[in-house]
Order: sequence, then C-alpha cells, then structure tokens
Amino acid sequence: MIEPNGKSQGHGSDAAAGRQAPAGVAADVRAAAFGDAEAFERLYRAHVSRVYGLACRMAGGDRADELTQDVFVRVWEKLGTFRGEAAFSSWLYRLAINLIYSRLRAIGTLRERETAGEIPLLRARARRDSIEIRLDFEVAIERLPNGARQVFVLHDIEGYKHREIAEMLEITSGTSKSQLHRARMILRRHLDA
Repeated sequence: MIEPNGKSQGHGSDAAAGRQAPAGVAADVRAAAFGDAEAFERLYRAHVSRVYGLACRMAGGDRADELTQDVFVRVWEKLGTFRGEAAFSSWLYRLAINLIYSRLRAIGTLRERETAGEIPLLRARARRDSIEIRLDFEVAIERLPNGARQVFVLHDIEGYKHREIAEMLEITSGTSKSQLHRARMILRRHLDA
C-alpha cells in the first residue's frame, strides 16, 4: 500500500496483511496500475535488464542508465493505459523504443550520427579473442550511425519486422531495409579489419 508521502508501507509479507501476493504478470500489472509499488517493483525487476540492453544498443552505454530510468518512470505514468491486448512485455518494449527514439531525436543525435560518418568505426581494430570480439561487437554497434544502429537493433536483435520498424521510427520499409544493409556492411568491415 502507498502512504500519502509516496512510500510503501512495510508489511514484510502480504500474507501478514491478510492477503496473498498477486500471481503472475497480469495481476502485477493490474495492481501496479492502482498504485501498488511492490507489484511495480516485480515488473521492473523482471524487465529492467532487457530495457537497459535495448537502451545501450540504441543510444549507447553513456545514456543507457538515464534512458532506462526514464522508460520506467513513463511505464509507471502510463500503466493505466495498458489494455492487455498484447503481452505486457510487448507494450513495455514498444514504449521503451518510442521513448528512446524520441529522446535521441530531441537531442539531435540522429543528424549528428548520420553525418559523423563511418571513420571512427573503420579505424577501430577488432580483437580475435572471443570475449574481446563480443565487447568489440558491442562497441561497433554503439558506433554505427544512429539510423543504421536503431534499425539493426530492432530487426536483428529485438526481432521486429521492417514494417513494424518503419511504423515505430516513422520511416518507410525501404529505408528500414536500406539502414539494416548499411549497418551490416559497416559491422562486417569493422569485424573483418
């Protein structure tokens, strides 16, 4: 239960308060929509790592913490609008993608990264050790021009179709395909270097 000062009352266990903890994501979503901070915390813990990974890949590691926090603040604010027509995780990731994309657009990084070119990526050399290759791949993704990076993350990592990406990013399906091809070519050159 939430007290007027916004803090959760400590009951230890819900059973001690005369009720059982809600079972499942749907129950947590309903409870959190009515202000249950513990239910929201369970939702947060279940999804924070994937949202953080998405933020890292779309916006870079330097912005990921702040964007992840912003996503969950927005989730808390908008939870009452979740209608249950899709899985909660789908709704959450769509909200996260939209928020991250709008923040990037608002701070002007789309144009900045598009014009920055591929020079820093081409200068970086890949290491052949498997851990280093994985880390280098993450760095390579972070250095992609913003449009190419976002389409690559949404298509190849998150599994969205070009039609869905086009709708999310307000581009055409052809642009999505072109950006994906561009991202793959840049990554291939980087990893072959």
